[in-house]
Amino acid sequence: MSAAPDAGLRLVVAHRGEAADGVVELRLRDPSGADLPPWEPGAHIDVLLGDDLVRQYSLCGAPADRSTWRIAVLREPGGRGGSAFVHDSLRTGDVVRVRGPRNHFALEPSPRYVFIAGGIGITPILPMLTAATAAGAGWRLVYGGRTAASMAFVDELRAEHGDRVRVLPQDEHGLLDLDVFDDDTLVYCCGPPALLDAIERRGRPGSLRVERFAPVEPAEPVRTGCFEVELAHTGTVLTVPPDRSVLEVLEGAGVQILSSCREGTCGTCETGVLEGTVDHRDSLLDAAERAAHDTMFVCVSRAGSRRLRLDL
Repeated sequence: MSAAPDAGLRLVVAHRGEAADGVVELRLRDPSGADLPPWEPGAHIDVLLGDDLVRQYSLCGAPADRSTWRIAVLREPGGRGGSAFVHDSLRTGDVVRVRGPRNHFALEPSPRYVFIAGGIGITPILPMLTAATAAGAGWRLVYGGRTAASMAFVDELRAEHGDRVRVLPQDEHGLLDLDVFDDDTLVYCCGPPALLDAIERRGRPGSLRVERFAPVEPAEPVRTGCFEVELAHTGTVLTVPPDRSVLEVLEGAGVQILSSCREGTCGTCETGVLEGTVDHRDSLLDAAERAAHDTMFVCVSRAGSRRLRLDL
């Protein structure tokens, strides 16, 4: 059963700095000095910046450091207000509410990796490099951005990982070479939609893991009419019309569901599916996970069958 909404943690901004042109680095701590919850490479947190202003940011520090969480925030002029708030209003000493961490981009075991990062997509990749090194895996990083000045953590990467890292600003080197797929190599990629779309066209089945900060354009729904969701814990049956999401119907019935992005990218509203087939419309699950039909993100995904029985 999905957890009910919670207040999360109240953390203080212990450090604020410029990681690159247009990128702010924040280090968050518990005001009392208590350890923060554990996390693994690929995890992100929800940062509650105000009423109805919740944004997800990848943790890009060291998982072994339980005293601090590090995030980096790109200013997005065409965004919805989250990055502008962080850049213009959030200062050292301010307190923010945080939920998580959650991880839908976990580093899986492999003898070899290729990591590809575009712009701010370097953030979930950073701790993966350290973990891959500790595991004795072979790896290399290809890191692109608009300009060298816009690319965060370049000095840190070069100092810690040397020639395993290739930094290729687009204005100097053009587009990244994405022909990186070899046997026994797992490719992890995070960045803007154009980069992810391009590498997915080249990827081999099972060899690619991507994380999207923006949702993919969904196909037409499998079912154009109403469908039903049954709540297994109570037997309640609710009807979902074409113009409302499962999440909205659940909330309207008083069911408490933790949610955040409402566009299928953050994973907050993940809900178990006990019976039925799901019309997956998220940007998180891979083909095998979709085929299992045992989980769904109720903010965007719908039913492929007449009824879904949910673990609620």
